[in-house]
Amino acid sequence: MNVIYLDNNATTRVDERVLDAMLPFLRDEYGNPSSIHAFGQSAQHAIEESRARVAALIGAQPREIVFTSGGTEADNLAILGTLAAYPAKRHIITTAVEHSAVLNTCQRLERQGYRVTYVGVDRLGHLDLDQLAGAIGDDTALISVMHANNETGVIFPIEQVAALSAEQGVPLHVDAVQSAGKLPIDVRTIPVHLMSVAAHKLHGPKGVGALFIRRGSKLRSLTTGGHQERDLRPGTENVAGIVGMGVACELARVHGPDTWPRIAALRDRLEAGILERVGYAHVNGDRAARTCNTTNLGFESLEGEAILIAMSEAGICASSGSACSSGSLEPSHVLKAMGIDQRIAHGAIRFSLSRYTTADEIDRTLELLPAILSRLAALCVNAVRALS
Repeated sequence: MNVIYLDNNATTRVDERVLDAMLPFLRDEYGNPSSIHAFGQSAQHAIEESRARVAALIGAQPREIVFTSGGTEADNLAILGTLAAYPAKRHIITTAVEHSAVLNTCQRLERQGYRVTYVGVDRLGHLDLDQLAGAIGDDTALISVMHANNETGVIFPIEQVAALSAEQGVPLHVDAVQSAGKLPIDVRTIPVHLMSVAAHKLHGPKGVGALFIRRGSKLRSLTTGGHQERDLRPGTENVAGIVGMGVACELARVHGPDTWPRIAALRDRLEAGILERVGYAHVNGDRAARTCNTTNLGFESLEGEAILIAMSEAGICASSGSACSSGSLEPSHVLKAMGIDQRIAHGAIRFSLSRYTTADEIDRTLELLPAILSRLAALCVNAVRALS
């Protein structure tokens, strides 16, 4: 069975050019980049070349990029490293719809005595800027806000958030894991202090990410060891992964904008086709201000987990939300924060496309999905009758 992969916000297929660039560093060029001999310095040169490529994707300087094991570590380093640099300040501002890498970190900090403000969103997923502005105080150490939501694709106005943070002199961290490579980003024009990126969300390998740290920002390391990555992330670097990330970012920078309209058209085709064929389907989130590849659809009175299993049996891969929350039968915290009716939220499915998604795959999904949903709806009706 050919798999129709519509779960690209969870992870993406590694580009063949990325894999080709990585292989030499897994096979022949295995030197330690901290070694002073030529063999090791060849690996170090590859890291620095990749650092420049990652920086170019978001308009940064190469020395402002620190490599990590992924988006989660980058988020943790940004938040915890900033708090360590400002020990007298005990207040953090984030949003109610952040990825678990940020939310769980903030919840742990609350248990340690920090005060956290979770800024709300409206039914379309728009950030409440007035609440955010009103929450900033003298004790605020950091504002951490995502650029694009991983479940709905809804885009937050980071330019306005950055203006508020700059006006109040509070550092701003932006989780750009779901927006890098899907939206234009230029930190030269937006006063963001910290920004997280992950390679596997833009056709790079898993297990590698980066944190942009604007020059002059105060940040302390969370771990001790060697002097790699400006003393902020000690340990021997994942050279092959970093090289892969560099190529993936270069491809996203050069070719990404040309692919976005095609991906958006396929996304809209899928969404419109489902809404036309399934009368109890609802779009969750703003249909305009969102990333080009994402739609979140709620199927009223059905269960998302059951839909996903049935879709998987038919060869269609999607998600009920964040990959880091898979297995949970609770409605998404994102949809809860948006005030989505529980009958719709329980049946929410996230479809996320990539540059590898084809029109034939979208048409095949539209051919198979209505029958899957009808079968599940019939089972629900029969179950209710059996209980009555």
